[in-house]
Amino acid sequence: MGEWQSKGLTTALPAITGAMLALFVSATDLRAQGAQAGCESGSEIAVLPSPLAPWRGAPLRVLFTSEKPLDGELSLIAPDGQVAASSRERHGGPPYFWIGEVQQPAAGKWRVALNRNGAPAGCGPIVREVTVRADRPAPPSAVAGSVWPIRDNWSKATENLFSAWVEKLFDAPLDQELSWPALHEVLRDPSRNLLFNHLGLNEDSMKVVLRPDCADLPYFLRAYFAFKVGLPFGYSKCSRGGGGRAPTCSQWFNIQSLEPPPAPAAPAQAAAPPPAAESPRSSGFGGLFSNARSEPVAASPPPASAPVAPAPQRLGLARGFGQYASVIGGAVHSGSARTALNDNHTDYYPVRLSQETLRPGTVYADPYGHILMIVRRVAQTEQNAGIILAVDGQPDGTVARKRFWRGNFLFSRDPGPGFKRFRPVVRKGSTLVRLTNEEIAKNPQYGDFSLEQAQMSVDDFYDRMDDVMSPQPLNPLTAMKDAIDSLEEQSKVRVTSVENGRKYQNSGRGEIGMPNGAAIFETTGAWEDFSTPSRDLRMLIAIDVVRGYPDRVARRPERYAMPAGKSPAQVKDELQSMLAAELPNRKFSYPRTDGSQWTLSLKDVFDRAQNLEMAYNPNDCVELRWGAQPRSEEASTCKRSASQGQKVLMAKYRPWFAERRRPPRP
Repeated sequence: MGEWQSKGLTTALPAITGAMLALFVSATDLRAQGAQAGCESGSEIAVLPSPLAPWRGAPLRVLFTSEKPLDGELSLIAPDGQVAASSRERHGGPPYFWIGEVQQPAAGKWRVALNRNGAPAGCGPIVREVTVRADRPAPPSAVAGSVWPIRDNWSKATENLFSAWVEKLFDAPLDQELSWPALHEVLRDPSRNLLFNHLGLNEDSMKVVLRPDCADLPYFLRAYFAFKVGLPFGYSKCSRGGGGRAPTCSQWFNIQSLEPPPAPAAPAQAAAPPPAAESPRSSGFGGLFSNARSEPVAASPPPASAPVAPAPQRLGLARGFGQYASVIGGAVHSGSARTALNDNHTDYYPVRLSQETLRPGTVYADPYGHILMIVRRVAQTEQNAGIILAVDGQPDGTVARKRFWRGNFLFSRDPGPGFKRFRPVVRKGSTLVRLTNEEIAKNPQYGDFSLEQAQMSVDDFYDRMDDVMSPQPLNPLTAMKDAIDSLEEQSKVRVTSVENGRKYQNSGRGEIGMPNGAAIFETTGAWEDFSTPSRDLRMLIAIDVVRGYPDRVARRPERYAMPAGKSPAQVKDELQSMLAAELPNRKFSYPRTDGSQWTLSLKDVFDRAQNLEMAYNPNDCVELRWGAQPRSEEASTCKRSASQGQKVLMAKYRPWFAERRRPPRP
């Protein structure tokens, strides 16, 4: 499908004024009495009540967002004028948001009010009105010609609501390890998911299955939000790139222009479906989400002898979305995010690096095919460095939160890596189109398109990110501790991936086939689900980063708040002493082959770096995968190792890990 490049952009993205969009039919503008025009200027307020049609038999939730850091208290005021719920807790930044909830709302007109501290003279509370029905409303239904009904376009307001929803979904204290075996476990949690059963279809109470890898995760989150709120969505069919060339996308499909299904095969050609236990990502449309991992198949006419396919069954709104989600999972891959930064025919566009642009919902594509999504930014304080938190999916379905740092977010001068946002999909008449880079750059709702990352060296990129996260000079000892914290987090997350491989071994399904060459990093099936070559390469790089941190501080002393009277060389010595003291005290445990726990320290991880160059094969016992020495007490429970043929291949590929480089795609 071709791109729309009309100049009539303002008609596609109406500006946000004091009122929320027509999309949120239950929330109307009710400017406070006595407030003057312009009181909300620049704040760009958006209010999203949930469920879609509030009624007294369901909890009422309200998400209130602002582009600016307003200070105040959010109140939900009942029809009788009493404050039923209030909160001074402001999240995010930017966007900034408040959450209000009433478990048993009375029928009638409610007011959502933000009472601001220090508001200009003449400016009253920011107020929106929400109508709660007495009777249960009819739930929305499917519509002809679209996977789900569209009620508005993407804009600054809806993007801010998306960012706030993403941040709340993965919120937790900084010191809490946040990991789930699958994404559907997050979406099933009403304390996290502000859109839980938003449509009134009981859609999130089904036994849903959603196990995205890193490339699928951003698409599933974006599609889920668009489905619930009623926004356009689409995805591209892209190549994987290779030979120094970035991936390109030749086709684009959306909820009103569907990807043609593969032609039905003749009975003799049809392959028997795998048993349900064969893969944690089994395909199917019974649940809200399913993730088919097969490679895209081009549609072609069926042979003359093939039976005529039955007419497609008419699905309801939720089941229709489930079917569409499985198609997305089979179509997108890491190449979808690694497209060239200046390419208009893509699902993502690059942004400048700033505190304003790196907000929840922004993705990061690394040159080796790993994709993460920002879920929170924590501002720098006098005691602590600023932090960016992200989540990623793994081939085994695991979803985990982690910090931005050089060991997790790999960067190079390749054509396509960097921070990117979803390209806005908007309506042009009766057609859905994507905005071009030029249109995004000129549009006041966005305006954040930038090619600056393409001009940065590796050190320039990480130096800029340091400046974005922590504008003020860092205490070098605190910065060093943060790097150690990140490595410790990365090691603990790897425990889950290796443990999933151990469970697969225990299932008795035999040896997993090992791909040849660069395909060990990027393939499908059990090897993708349970091997860890990409994760281990990142861990080896992370070890190098922590080991080299004292040298980094000495190289760039102006970036740090150096102790008075101490030279960079003296601070470097202090950091090396700190490293030697911290590593043995940072400990974690992993289950050995027999299920018993074995404890390692980060010093063990450092000392085993060479062994970890050969530790990614799921056919090896977990003791070997953690670098245990043969015939040691730790390895005494090891009962399995990869075949000799696979070990020969691993030795052949070892230089990639030893030299910390991923081979180029052919």
